[in-house]
Amino acid sequence: MSRPVDLRALQRQLLGAVFLILIQSGLGMYVNLFVTIPSGHSGSSPSNYLSGSGRSLLWSVEHGGAALAIHSVLGVLLGLMVIGLVAGAIRTARQSIWLWSVIGALMVIGAGFNGASFLDFNKNASSLVMALLALGAVACFVVVLCLSSLSERAVVPTANQEIPT
Repeated sequence: MSRPVDLRALQRQLLGAVFLILIQSGLGMYVNLFVTIPSGHSGSSPSNYLSGSGRSLLWSVEHGGAALAIHSVLGVLLGLMVIGLVAGAIRTARQSIWLWSVIGALMVIGAGFNGASFLDFNKNASSLVMALLALGAVACFVVVLCLSSLSERAVVPTANQEIPT
């Protein structure tokens, strides 16, 4: 027997993700304007993107200064958070809710990869794509909040109730 989905818990997760994305965006703007990332740090210009990005991420936490370290750690936590959010959205069995959640989560993860790319290659285009994907993720999660609110209000008649016409 399946457990009923707690839409309120999903809505709290969505709201938390939206606020964390907004905080991340503000920190990212600060980092972009006021933090200098040296071109020769341990993960810069890697020949292998994933291992180089891993080294860049570790460098940003250990040597990048407080703002960059916080931005990097929150980015990883946000990535994990949206994976959990998608799992909750899939349990609703509402295609529109889980589809928009997956799209939003992919945008968050894409923003994270562009953040790693920015650390690796220090290209402004990566920073721009990261910001645009973050905005897109916020839009997707707001859509899911609206859809889940509508689902919560929907009245499902029981076997003994008449359907109003």
